[in-house]
Amino acid sequence: MKEMFKNDTPINYEVVTRKVKEMGLASVGKASIREIKRLIDLIEQETGDRFIRMEMGIPGLAAPEIGINAEIEALRNGVAAIYPDIDGTPELKREISRFVKNFLDIDVNPASCIPTVGSMQGSFASFLTLSRMTPGRDTTLFIDPGFPVHKQQHKVLGQKFESFDVYDYRGEKLRDKLESYFAKGNIHSVLYSNPNNPSWICFTDDELRIIGELASKYNVVICEDLAYFGMDFRKDYSKPGVPPFQPTVAKYTDNYILFISSSKVFSYAGQRIGMMVISDKLFNCRCEALKPHFNTDIFGRAMIFGTVYALSSGTSHSAQYALAAMLKAVNDGEFNFIENVKVYGEKAQIMKKLFTDNGFRIVYDTDIDKPIADGFYFTISYPGYTGEQLIEELVYYGISAISLAITGSGRTEGLRACVSLVHPDQFPALEERLKKFYAHNS
Repeated sequence: MKEMFKNDTPINYEVVTRKVKEMGLASVGKASIREIKRLIDLIEQETGDRFIRMEMGIPGLAAPEIGINAEIEALRNGVAAIYPDIDGTPELKREISRFVKNFLDIDVNPASCIPTVGSMQGSFASFLTLSRMTPGRDTTLFIDPGFPVHKQQHKVLGQKFESFDVYDYRGEKLRDKLESYFAKGNIHSVLYSNPNNPSWICFTDDELRIIGELASKYNVVICEDLAYFGMDFRKDYSKPGVPPFQPTVAKYTDNYILFISSSKVFSYAGQRIGMMVISDKLFNCRCEALKPHFNTDIFGRAMIFGTVYALSSGTSHSAQYALAAMLKAVNDGEFNFIENVKVYGEKAQIMKKLFTDNGFRIVYDTDIDKPIADGFYFTISYPGYTGEQLIEELVYYGISAISLAITGSGRTEGLRACVSLVHPDQFPALEERLKKFYAHNS
């Protein structure tokens, strides 16, 4: 920051600088999401100034009463004292199966639908199990940019991974890029999110077909993270059993595991319950290499009674009743879960304009030949700054985000911004702070 502006920042310069030092952060730009959250918490506590908080993908809406009431009733009925079945309550498994039929147009047996402690446990369990399926296949391929903690899971597990930024390989270019990895024979699975965290790009059906065809050709399992299910608001995915359906690779291959979160679309993040949906073919697949680790060669049994059992013995009993009730209401057409979260897209449209009106650029700006959707996230950059430098500057202006560098993005000049915790009453403050930053940097 230029010396002349140190006394003209919206947040006290001395306090911010001191808090960064107290936390021992060598670089704010390289800090993890949780470290940035803690830093902003500390600055807000000392200054009393309210930040424009865009660093964490936390739901900004109240949880539906349908789920809350069902969970309270379950608790009153005594489920807190009873271990749940590891693979989930029958009611929830049935509703998950109905949900993927109604909104993805795919058929999956309830037995292949497993509740997990959030999608994060689902991905961790999958990586652990998939890495032991086939001798010689020891590597996950990440189609980036992506959620940084998935790579952290690999580091914790001591597993290998490779990655590439997909933005320059959209459309038919994706085929050759994927095949260059698959042909080596070491890839057991691929992970991506759709819509994408952090860029909010959305794969087309043609791209999903390419991924699916290659998965079948090379016997690679596709792990599709649907944390933001149906939140590409350019199409209406809200009607059960009626096209259009949420795009999915499951239409084009039987080698898939889907992670469906309750955190964003149902705003039920605090109860840590998600859904892992395994194709029936993969669930019943026999793999001799699994036996030494799980005492079974059947993939689905290894996942449930081996990995999930060892990790947590199932997930919260009462939360399963909450999720089952919400899914039933959605499946029956009584609750429009997409309508409930459209506010994220509305906020993104306004916020993106405030940034671009003040010299910022949208980093991931198109889906091949169409403008990017307005949704839960967007990406920004400012001329002359790397992403790390930009977040270090914006903290002094009361704006927080995370660097794209920690997401596997090749566009290290950018930041990921999340709209969920920004209230509309903060838009004037955001505009004022952006104007000041623009004045200081133009």
